[in-house]
Amino acid sequence: MFRFAAVLLALSFTCSASHRHSGPRSGQAGVFDYYVLVLSWSPEFCYSHPSAAECSKHSGFVVHGLWPQNNDGSYPSNCQTSQPPPTHPSLMADIMPAEIIQHEWQQHGTCSGLSGDAYFALIRKAFQSVRIPARLQTPNSSFTLTAEKLKQEFEQGNPNLRDTEMAVQLHGNYLSAVEVCMAKGDHPAPIACSNIREARSGTFVVPPVR
Repeated sequence: MFRFAAVLLALSFTCSASHRHSGPRSGQAGVFDYYVLVLSWSPEFCYSHPSAAECSKHSGFVVHGLWPQNNDGSYPSNCQTSQPPPTHPSLMADIMPAEIIQHEWQQHGTCSGLSGDAYFALIRKAFQSVRIPARLQTPNSSFTLTAEKLKQEFEQGNPNLRDTEMAVQLHGNYLSAVEVCMAKGDHPAPIACSNIREARSGTFVVPPVR
């Protein structure tokens, strides 16, 4: 379990660094511009880690995190906070890999300005506000897409979501994650992304749920 958690945390740092321009900086809890809801495509991770705990669920998109982000591309990390940590983090395991829940609170949740329970409640609300396109729910075979087409499919299922409010992340030529930029507040709503790196051209493979 420890080895899996270490690998997943390493993947977390890689994913974080891959799309943010300025990198982490010390920050004050609650002081940031918007959130990034990171929806990881679990089959891509599970392809090379088939025995990982999360892979037994045969999931499609899972929540990687809800990350405070600044318009200049920087983001606060590991903030000092007087807010209490989550009381029952394991309750998030139905939508989020259990091995990264505590890490997500420490690195990102502490910068939200919220208590642990409020932060994870917001993650659930944000995740439930995004409708996953039908063919990306539980595909049993791989297929190819472009970032433009993937965004179009999300837009078709989410009338309030525009392509400028999403970012597609790849791992090599395979889908790794879809990120949705969301406004701060109790009711998550899409907002235009600012200084987020993403895949913009070419085709990529969407691995199937196994």
